[in-house]
Amino acid sequence: MIDYDLDKEHSLLELRPKAPLDKDDFVELAKSVDPQIEAHGDLAGVIVNAPSFPGWDSFGSFVTHMRFVRDHHKHVKKLALVTDSHIGDVAEHLGSHFVSADVRHFPANQLEQARQWVTGD
Repeated sequence: MIDYDLDKEHSLLELRPKAPLDKDDFVELAKSVDPQIEAHGDLAGVIVNAPSFPGWDSFGSFVTHMRFVRDHHKHVKKLALVTDSHIGDVAEHLGSHFVSADVRHFPANQLEQARQWVTGD
């Protein structure tokens, strides 16, 4: 399950994974994000706010997640990973090879710094 907020004024998506991710999470995200991208262009950024990463509920959910990333990464300028999980370090280094966004990892207590980095404030 993913809670999220789409700040349309700043073109910023904040994701908060709360439980193992499932396929429907990405269907719902697309329903919210795609119209924003179509109407206003690329997102300034995405913040993944996950003090610990809950994983996926199935391999199919992982595949759906990767498809979502494939279909949307070119429309995201910056990706901030706010987590104390080691997956943040791995994703920062691997992500730069697979997504067009600038990727940066922040410790879980630096949500505001991540927001400032994404918005350029």
